[in-house]
Amino acid sequence: MSLASTEMKLTKTNDLARQRASDKAEAILAGAMQEFTAHGYAATSMDRIAAAAGVSKPTLYNYFQDKEGLFTALIQQLAQEKYRAIFSSQDPQSLQGEPSVILKHIAKKMLDTILQDQQLLAFIRLIIGESGRFPELARVFSQNIDKLIIELLGQYLASRAELRLLDPEATAQIFVGTLVHFVISQKMLHGGNILLVDSDRLIDNLIYLIVRTALSAK
Repeated sequence: MSLASTEMKLTKTNDLARQRASDKAEAILAGAMQEFTAHGYAATSMDRIAAAAGVSKPTLYNYFQDKEGLFTALIQQLAQEKYRAIFSSQDPQSLQGEPSVILKHIAKKMLDTILQDQQLLAFIRLIIGESGRFPELARVFSQNIDKLIIELLGQYLASRAELRLLDPEATAQIFVGTLVHFVISQKMLHGGNILLVDSDRLIDNLIYLIVRTALSAK
């Protein structure tokens, strides 16, 4: 066998090994999500997660040192899969349009991302419910998800000089906070039949307050 053939075979073997490791990690994270949302953080054990993921306990610990590390990895995965997609899915040119159009797109994408994913809703409910007993986990969520979105949105708002915003970062927090409150009040506190404001109406008025008021101040 030639040296080139040997190197190619080794490369394929290494690629296969990496793919298997990635698949196993994904299975563990999926099993962890299932168990955490079903039983809560405190009641979920590494034994439960290993069983749900279809891996041995030694294999589980080979990938994740402890339950807190696994929970943190779940949050980081959510940040990549759900929230970063809101911004990375847009090419640079798409951010050059009218601020009202861009902000409406971002708002709708955020709400659709959360409201159409029952597992994500359950996970957010879990974070809120467990935040009193496990504040460090809530801080990880805020650091990896809330802070990331507010920073990215704040950077976009700051880049739009025509808006003349007094504080783009605070405006980003108002923007995100309004949408998060809508999710909590409508879906988690079951206020859909009490607080009669649909998502489109909420978004349109939120954009009006941020964009139209800023432009009228010129």
